[in-house]
Amino acid sequence: MLDLFIRALPLLEKAILITLGLGFGAFILGGMLGMLIALSRLSRWRALRWLAFAYVSVFRGTPLLIQILLIYFGLPTWDIVIEPIPAALLALSLFAAAYLSENFRSGIMAVDRGQWEAAQAMGMSYPVTLWRVVLPQALRIAIPDLGSRLIGLMKDTSLASTVTVVELTRVADQLGATTFRYMDMFLIVGALYWLINQILTILQSMLETRLAKRYQ
Repeated sequence: MLDLFIRALPLLEKAILITLGLGFGAFILGGMLGMLIALSRLSRWRALRWLAFAYVSVFRGTPLLIQILLIYFGLPTWDIVIEPIPAALLALSLFAAAYLSENFRSGIMAVDRGQWEAAQAMGMSYPVTLWRVVLPQALRIAIPDLGSRLIGLMKDTSLASTVTVVELTRVADQLGATTFRYMDMFLIVGALYWLINQILTILQSMLETRLAKRYQ
């Protein structure tokens, strides 16, 4: 297996960068959209709440693979052509936003109502209260769920191989086909996914510990 790993290393190095780029990119873009959706779910305007609810319902209720295929193969029927990597990033971001919005919403709702009331009593506006008082506490509460979602996204990037994105899974499939050593290649790639996610898990634990000490 070591000889195969060395042979595959040049391709794996590029594939890891693409996998990390897709995972972190989707997490950041999905996080920004997810925060807007979460705030919409908590809005006083019913139409905005229902629109946000519909978004979450659609993207959580349908498979990510279907969403990727619709964007890459479906949109060209409307003369909208997106390259493989941007198409995969878009699908992953839209998908992640639905889940991240619920993580953010649960974090915001977990902040004691008295925090809102105290900020309002001090004359803070809603945006200032949200930015300076509520969100810092909500994000600290949501860190375990956010970390799990990032790890999940790293694994979900494997689905980008279905639209010819050369990430880790695609490399394993290509080299498995040329060497007829599918078992070895998928074990190697599985180990790389595990390593990436273990590093993320350790970083998440370190962040949780640091923030816990800060708020003690």
